[in-house]
This record gives sequence, structure tokens and C-alpha cells, in this order.
Amino acid sequence: MTNPSFFKSGLAIALFSVLTLAACSQGEAPAGHSSADRDAGHTSSSSGLPAGHIAAGEKLASVKGKATGQSCVDCHGDEGNAPIDPTYPKLAGQYHDYIAHSLQMYRDGDREHALMSSQAKDLNDQQIADLAAYFGSREKSQLRDLHGIH
Repeated sequence: MTNPSFFKSGLAIALFSVLTLAACSQGEAPAGHSSADRDAGHTSSSSGLPAGHIAAGEKLASVKGKATGQSCVDCHGDEGNAPIDPTYPKLAGQYHDYIAHSLQMYRDGDREHALMSSQAKDLNDQQIADLAAYFGSREKSQLRDLHGIH
């Protein structure tokens, strides 16, 4: 004889597994994680931005912001690899979508930081895409985990 309780819990586990697999297997790799995307100059974005241009982002990274008088490289260092403060992240080699999403969140007020919120508030979508393409294209060997730095 079959135990109804065992059957119900087994069915629930099977249903959960099927739903989880279906949700996770939509056939699309996360944006910014494929080497083809990175090699193509970061032209696709999960953040809904236009294609970024590395050369434009490189120029923009040195432009002083109106709100703070600082540029990206003033705080994050040349090519985003040498922050002036150990709590500031290295941007070089980060996934372009991560940078783009972060800048959009700072700009839109969904993420708060005393300097970054005011730096990003005047950036348009193309500027964000360009900065993300530039910093994402830099050498990533110097990235470090900031978890638990405080």
C-alpha cells in the first residue's frame, strides 16, 4: 500500500524541481558573462542601454563631474585599477552590465552613495553604456573581493 503523505511530499518536491529548472533554463546566458559578448566590445546589455563605445567611455572617465569636481579615474584610478580608498571598488574588468546597472541605480536614486549618487545623476544612457564598455574592457587581473572590508 502507498503512503499518501509520502506520495504528496514526493509530488511537491518533483513539482518544485520542475518549476525551478524551467525558471532557470530559459536558454539565455546572463548578459555580460559570455566571452563572445566581452570580445565583441560589450554591445549587448541586460540593462536596456544602447551599445557602449570603449573610446568614448575612456574619454568620459576623465571628465570632471559638475556635482563633485571629480572624474571616475580620480577616485577609481587609471583604467579603474587603483582606487584612492580601499573601500572604493576596482572597476577594471567588471562585467559591463554590472557597471551599467550600478550607474543606473545611482542615477535613479535606487542605490545611495555620497559621491556616486551625485556623480551619476547627470549621466545619460549612452554615457553609462560608454563608461561600462570602457571599464569592462580593461585588464581585470587586479579585481578584489570587498566583502567584509569594513
